[in-house]
Amino acid sequence: MTSLTQDIQDKLKQLTAYEKIIAINIVVFFIGWCITVVFDISRSSSLNWLELPNEFSSFLLKPWSLVTYGFTHIEFWHLFMNMFVLYFVGRSFSNLFNIKISLNIYFLGIISGGLLYIVSYALFPSFFNYGGSLVGASAGVRATLIFLCAYMPNHEVRLGSLRFKLMYVGFIMVALDLFGLFGANSGGNVAHLGGDLLGYFYAIRLRQGIDIGKRFEKLMDAFSSLFSFTKKAKLKTVYKDKSKVGGYERGEFNQFNNQKKIDIILDKISKSGYESLTKDEKEFLFRAGK
Repeated sequence: MTSLTQDIQDKLKQLTAYEKIIAINIVVFFIGWCITVVFDISRSSSLNWLELPNEFSSFLLKPWSLVTYGFTHIEFWHLFMNMFVLYFVGRSFSNLFNIKISLNIYFLGIISGGLLYIVSYALFPSFFNYGGSLVGASAGVRATLIFLCAYMPNHEVRLGSLRFKLMYVGFIMVALDLFGLFGANSGGNVAHLGGDLLGYFYAIRLRQGIDIGKRFEKLMDAFSSLFSFTKKAKLKTVYKDKSKVGGYERGEFNQFNNQKKIDIILDKISKSGYESLTKDEKEFLFRAGK
């Protein structure tokens, strides 16, 4: 049993950030299904404590729903399509960007989609043909997808024998979301557009050298530290190596140097596509993504 537990832990450690998010979504889906079976309630009510309400007053009673709705799926095909897209998008992210940027984009996409949904319902309640709660990871998935389309617009992808640039994928997705505002799922498409906007502006600012997710990242680090129960080691007198390179500590210099190399490679991808990279450049990006 100990060996099995260790094997499971090793497998989980090898998962990328997005693969872990996919696993959490699947687990939450089956928890909802179990609640439906055990307590004999409707499937649509099984996870209502995680769903994002459309009214602001109701949202104030469960503020956690601004994030948890993004891990909540009622219908199987809704879950399948979101996780299918997220898996392939996540493979690109794991090779190109570090885990912090990946998570920033995904979670900020979910939050942006949820906020736009609440605000839109408050301003235009009669526009929505469905006034229920919001569920699904679509806003976060859209944010990651549109981010890639905006950050590497000229990168070509293949679909069978067809080759087309990512920018056209982004145009099509946004157009579908705009047309969807007048369909049966207007509320969901509002959330999609919130994710689209976040992904686009995140990419544009990052291309300019500004990471708009840094403050959110620090907030999440502070939040996670509240649940860290590792004991602090006693203070010791430590004699640090004072050797510096270019005015930096050696570790700081290496980190700075690696980041500049990543920026140069990403700029090359944006201009010429991923296939233009050398074998060494691809291996370097893969190690940096890990």
